Amino acid sequence: MINKELLKEYAKDFGVNLSENALESFDKYAAELVETNKVMNLTAITEPDEIVIKHFVDSLALLKYVDIPEGAKLIDVGTGAGFPGVPLLIAKNGIELTLLDSLSKRLGFLESVLDECSLSATLVHARAEDAGKDAELRETFDFAAARAVAPLNVLCEYCLPFVKVGGYFAALKGNGEETETAKNAVSLLGGEIESVVSYKLPNNDPRSIVIIKKISQTSTQYPRKPKKIASSPLG
Repeated sequence: MINKELLKEYAKDFGVNLSENALESFDKYAAELVETNKVMNLTAITEPDEIVIKHFVDSLALLKYVDIPEGAKLIDVGTGAGFPGVPLLIAKNGIELTLLDSLSKRLGFLESVLDECSLSATLVHARAEDAGKDAELRETFDFAAARAVAPLNVLCEYCLPFVKVGGYFAALKGNGEETETAKNAVSLLGGEIESVVSYKLPNNDPRSIVIIKKISQTSTQYPRKPKKIASSPLG
């Protein structure tokens, strides 16, 4: 399905060494993604080399800039087709991964991928604004990650409530231009922007990761309802 040597080479450029078993899992993942996408809208990216670069390498780049130790608890908020969470789990299967999504069909797809690759993760069917108020999930994770098009201030309201004090939220973005306008929102939610790293994918697409440290508890008023977040974003 995919060019495994190409993936191995690109991942190595980001400091990630993939085993043969991991490469085989990525191949199965890609095949399942393309096949399921015929009957369910998971991704617009279905060409093998583009899957490697725009989904797999894009997700794995996080490991170059964020140290995620063995046993760390990580939640992928609004995981969709599993990015970045599943690639991170394939590369580092010692992490405790939770995949959160509001659509049960997508979670069904992810369950199939995990079974096919002999991987284990917790699947949570919920909206982020509801799950963020759940005592079993709220401020219990070492890391939260999201790869989404939402503005950073909006994304932080959905994601920072999951992160425990001392943990990190990593937002995978197309660019880091929003950080100045999001600083106040980050602070209100108990976070602090620690760094913004910019880089390019192998096809020269620009990317950035905003790394936010949780320095105090998030007020219980957050996250708010989606309509309120949309009409009055923090900032």
